[in-house]
Amino acid sequence: MEKFGYAQSQKFDTYASRLMPRKEYFTSGHRACQGCGEALAVRWVTKAIGEDAVIAHATGCMEIVSSGMPQTAWMHPWIHVAFENTAAVASGLETGYRILVRKGKLDAIPKVVAMAGDGGTTDIGLQALSGALERGHNFTYICWDNEAYMNTGIQRSSSTPYGAMTTTSPPGKLSIGQATQKKNMVAIAVAHGIPYVATACPSYLFDLYFKVRKAIETPGPAYIHILSVCPTGWRSATELSVRLGRLAVETGVFPLYEVENGRYRLTVEPPKLRPVNDYLKPQGRFRHLRDKERAFIQRYTLAAYQLLLDKCGAPYPEFPVISETEEESE
Repeated sequence: MEKFGYAQSQKFDTYASRLMPRKEYFTSGHRACQGCGEALAVRWVTKAIGEDAVIAHATGCMEIVSSGMPQTAWMHPWIHVAFENTAAVASGLETGYRILVRKGKLDAIPKVVAMAGDGGTTDIGLQALSGALERGHNFTYICWDNEAYMNTGIQRSSSTPYGAMTTTSPPGKLSIGQATQKKNMVAIAVAHGIPYVATACPSYLFDLYFKVRKAIETPGPAYIHILSVCPTGWRSATELSVRLGRLAVETGVFPLYEVENGRYRLTVEPPKLRPVNDYLKPQGRFRHLRDKERAFIQRYTLAAYQLLLDKCGAPYPEFPVISETEEESE
């Protein structure tokens, strides 16, 4: 991991952050939990969005912690919408602005951005999002993926990974926790044939920042799926949020890539993948898993990563070896 080791990447992003815009569009004083990866992501995404933008935001963690009346942490014009209609509201905004420009009542269309958590994206809001992408509205949709319905009690969503413990997928004698694999929302967005789709993580600031800039500047719909570490729901130490985001990338659990007009490109290429257990171990939501379940997650992760590399035309890194002990335990 010499090229993409944690210490080196952290040092690079610490330096790089000094070159970023200084103006804050998501202010301090909000009620996010200590170590919230989502709040960090929101801060840098709004910096990348810049001036002259309007945001439609679904109910979720960031809405709850940032918009307690009569105060707000948002410096952009910001609309709180329901779980199910974030993309529909963004579509209406974009259409309305376009009509005003056509009638000569507005000089230019501001940047229209939709934001929602994984519950409001992969579950409740999927129908509206699919329709908006199919119609080709010129807006950017951003999913904050903390892998469960965190602000309502840590219930499972279709974005919850296999084996994870939540309040509605508890482990026990007849359950290992979440019984299904995480929904590949990025592949669903790509299947709509839109111009730009990407994954991102606030642990990699430059990668996140420039993907948002590219999405904003791309005509037509764009979709960015951002991994947002949640210490509360993941049962992880608050000081490990940035580290866990890096481990998700370094193990292949959450690869960073973009799909531009159908062409895949890996944007962070670890020369050697770390064992998935390095990512699972610091999280209490996986503490109940036995060796055979961890080995299964490792094999599934490698298979999915190989498929992505084939799409990107990227060389295979060195893969971790699944020990004979793990294999025999099944």
